[in-house]
Amino acid sequence: MTMMKAAVFVEPNRIVLEDKTIPDVGPLDALIRITTTTICGTDVHILKGEYPVQRGLTIGHEPVGVIEKLGSAVAGYTEGQRVIAGAITPSGHSNACLCGCHSQDGAGTRHGFKPMGGWRFGNTIDGAQAEYLLVPDAMTNLAPIPDGLTDEQVLMCPDIMSTGFSGAESGTVKIGDTVAVFAQGPIGLCATAGAKLMGATTIIAVESVPARMEISRKMGADHVVDFTKGDVVEQIMALTDGRGVDVAIEALGRQETFEGALRILRPGGTLASLGVYSSDLVIPLGAFAAGLGDHKIVTTLCPGGKERMRRLMSVIASSRLDTRPLVTHRYKLEDIEEAYYLFANQRDGVLKVAITP
Repeated sequence: MTMMKAAVFVEPNRIVLEDKTIPDVGPLDALIRITTTTICGTDVHILKGEYPVQRGLTIGHEPVGVIEKLGSAVAGYTEGQRVIAGAITPSGHSNACLCGCHSQDGAGTRHGFKPMGGWRFGNTIDGAQAEYLLVPDAMTNLAPIPDGLTDEQVLMCPDIMSTGFSGAESGTVKIGDTVAVFAQGPIGLCATAGAKLMGATTIIAVESVPARMEISRKMGADHVVDFTKGDVVEQIMALTDGRGVDVAIEALGRQETFEGALRILRPGGTLASLGVYSSDLVIPLGAFAAGLGDHKIVTTLCPGGKERMRRLMSVIASSRLDTRPLVTHRYKLEDIEEAYYLFANQRDGVLKVAITP
C-alpha cells in the first residue's frame, strides 16, 4: 500500500479528506500508524484562515499510534510499539534546544521561520489527521505508552495536557497560591488540573457553560465564576477579599479575557498566557499599574519531546488525573469533515473529538 487518507487544508473554510502518498522514512525518522488523534482549537484557526499554512498540508498535531517503520539510524524502539509524540517536536540539537527552550525549536533554516516555534505537525510538515504520520527526530520525540493505558487516556498528552500544565508551570504556581483560570475549554481545564497538582489551594475558574463548569470542579476548581452573571473582575476580587490572585492563566486568546486576567493580579502577580491570539492585544494603563506593579506576563508554547510526554503519561498512570471526560465525541477519519463542523461551531456540548482511522 502506497496511499493513505489524510485531512488536507485546501483553502480557508475547507479542510477535506484526500488521498496522499505514505511518506518515505529517513534515517532519523519513524513512520507511525495513527490509531487515535483529535482536532485542536488551533486547527480551527487554520480552517478559518486565521493562521496561515501551506495549501495541501495535512492538518493535526495530537498523534497516538503504533510504530510502522523505523529509520535506519533510530535505536531503542521496535516496530509495532505503541507510542505518542508531542505536538512540539524538538530536534534536540538546535540553538533553541541547547539554550533549554525546546518548544521554540523549528524557527531555523530547515523549515523556515514560523511564529509557533517547534510546532511542526500540521504547521510546517504534514500532521496527524491521517492514517500515517512521519515523525522527525524520532529518538527525541517518540514516547512509549505504558502498558495498561488506552489511547483515550493519553490522547490529551501531546498538546492539551502539556499546554494546560505549562500555564501553571510558567506561572510558577506555588503551594498555597490562589489561581484564576480564564475559560474552561480543554486547555483551561488542564490548566486548572495543573494548578492543583502544583499546590494551589484556591483555584477560581471562569466559565458559563454548565457542563464545563461541572468538569472544572472535578479537575480541581474550588470556585467557578460565571461571566454572564456579573463582572468577572468584581467577582474574583470579592472571592479573594480584594487581594487578587497570585497567578492568572488566560486560556482562550481574547482581549477581554487577557485584560480580565491582568486586572485581577495581586501586586507582583503573574499572568500566564496560553491563548492563541488572532489580533493585536491592548494592555490598559490602569490594569498594568502604569508598568509599576511588578507584574509578570509570560507566554508559553507547550513543551514537547519524549521526556515531557513520559512525565505526562506518568501523571495519567498514577491516577492523579483522568482526562477521558474531555473526549465528548468520537468520529472515524472518513467523517472528519463532519467532526470539524461540530468542533468549529461548538455544537452538542463538544470538548474534544477522538478521531480514529
